[in-house]
Amino acid sequence: MWNPMLPTLTNEVPEGDNWVYEVKYDGFRTSLEWKEEGVRFISRNGKDLTEHFPEVISFLEHYQDQVREFLPLSLDGEMVILKTNLCADFSLLQQRGRMKNMDKIKQHAQTFPAQFLCFDALQIGRNLQTRTFEKRKEEIKDLFSSLGWPLHISLLKPISLIPFYDDYQPLWKQLELAYGEGIVAKQKHQSYQQGKRVKHWLKIKNWRKVTGFITEFDPENDYFTTSIYNQNKLETLGVVKHGFSEESFNTLTKLIIEKGEKKKGIFHIPPAICIQINCLQAEEGQLREPNFDQFRFDLSPEECTLKKRDLDLTMLPENVEITSPDKPLWPQPNFLKQDHLIYLRKMAPYMLPFLKSKKLTLIRYPHGVEDESFFQKHRPDYAPDFVGAYKESGETFILCQTLESLIWIGNQGTIEFHIPFQKINESFPDEIVFDLDPPSRKEFSLAIQAAQILKMICDQLELYAFVKTSGNKGLQIHIPLPANGLTYDETRAFTEAAAQLLVQQYPEKFTIERLKKNRGNRLYVDYVQHAEGKTIIAPYSPRSTKEGTIATPLFWEEVHEDLNPTQFTITSVPSRVSKFGCPMRYYDEVRQEQNFTKLKQLINT
Repeated sequence: MWNPMLPTLTNEVPEGDNWVYEVKYDGFRTSLEWKEEGVRFISRNGKDLTEHFPEVISFLEHYQDQVREFLPLSLDGEMVILKTNLCADFSLLQQRGRMKNMDKIKQHAQTFPAQFLCFDALQIGRNLQTRTFEKRKEEIKDLFSSLGWPLHISLLKPISLIPFYDDYQPLWKQLELAYGEGIVAKQKHQSYQQGKRVKHWLKIKNWRKVTGFITEFDPENDYFTTSIYNQNKLETLGVVKHGFSEESFNTLTKLIIEKGEKKKGIFHIPPAICIQINCLQAEEGQLREPNFDQFRFDLSPEECTLKKRDLDLTMLPENVEITSPDKPLWPQPNFLKQDHLIYLRKMAPYMLPFLKSKKLTLIRYPHGVEDESFFQKHRPDYAPDFVGAYKESGETFILCQTLESLIWIGNQGTIEFHIPFQKINESFPDEIVFDLDPPSRKEFSLAIQAAQILKMICDQLELYAFVKTSGNKGLQIHIPLPANGLTYDETRAFTEAAAQLLVQQYPEKFTIERLKKNRGNRLYVDYVQHAEGKTIIAPYSPRSTKEGTIATPLFWEEVHEDLNPTQFTITSVPSRVSKFGCPMRYYDEVRQEQNFTKLKQLINT
């Protein structure tokens, strides 16, 4: 029976030529066991997980003939449900693990597909446990290459290889951005030692740090209950037991026993002792993997609030100065600048990939959306070094390459982020966008109908297409393109042909008339906007509407008559993505799989 080798938790990242670094994913530690009679998944506790992950099993079974020469297989890894290529959703995985009904499991698998991420191997045709980690990894690469499986994390494929890196610092920075769980440092020349917790595998967690005050102590189990204030009422933050030094624990418990009031075996104390706790999550009175970090003598209990907890969990970059956090940017829903910055931080893992390496056009509202605004394309001289710059024809344009730059730009009162259709130093577009612009929100149903027709056209042309709200009154269709895939002339020919088709079929509903006064109540299909030098609102960018709406990526099944674009705001969108995932998470990956054969036949006829 498989008995996994376990890493040791540490707070210090080891360095040296003998160490390499992998992403630590938040999932079920799982062994993939494949013999002639079939494939199955086994948990670290020996539980058979096979029936819980039918989508992964179904994929693997297609390779039964190709894999036969490598059998038996025993691969060590993590079963996950990915949010991004660096972050997994453990709560969704737990839901799957608790399910008993196969119909519900299959439905969950269709909505939230799981993946097996492999990081080690005990057996590939022969026992590999005495070989070094580096050699075992090479064997896995050979196996995956032979079968055509990804050698990096794929959001599309049910199985991937977790790669390792020689330098942890760039990896850690990416991990912090993505709210990843942590990294595992591994020595390259060590063997696999089943059933042992070893010090040549070290895990370093990407802790969230929250503060609260102690209100209870249970001497039966040594748990401290911590609390926070929610509008002057006490609310449980969670319990913590681990992480205290012997001296700290003894001093603290002695004080609580002396000063506290004992009721039913539990000591209760009034708010006074503030502490900081490391955890992976804090919600609904529970802390995930909590451990004591330090006493916070600089804080009063009144400062330990629900608002502070939520801000701490956001993990804003410490090197960006936040000014006027309580300034109202959207007065009617009373969204403050701090709300805006929290939104940008939470959505940064999903928003930044669309901003990177593109000359931005920003719309700034320094005093809120009801006040004056101005456009900005150039990088100001006072911008800190971490704000990107691109020089062209004697001008310096602003780039947003990092989390720090995104938050700094947001702190300047930037509400809207508009992006061109090509990256810097490129002359080809990297996407096609249809902008479906009804005269007002009253005619939003026209945008829905146009989007549905364009989706059918893309399906017939075998093109991957994604849809988002404009954040105001329309919808936009995005089609990702590989590098040098199509020229602007070719994309223009396609967008014009599709727009003409819409107008020919429904002349009373759609138009390509550029003058607003001549459009009437028809939807404008803006194919002219897709050109070099033009821009479109970026996915997940806020808009300067009175409601604080967002240009929100949608699942295609959401595009129906009941869709209301005003429901997507800076407060609702992060929760939506946390619950359902990002509808555009495959965007970069599918651009490499686009097939333009039918599209080129269309534009060349």
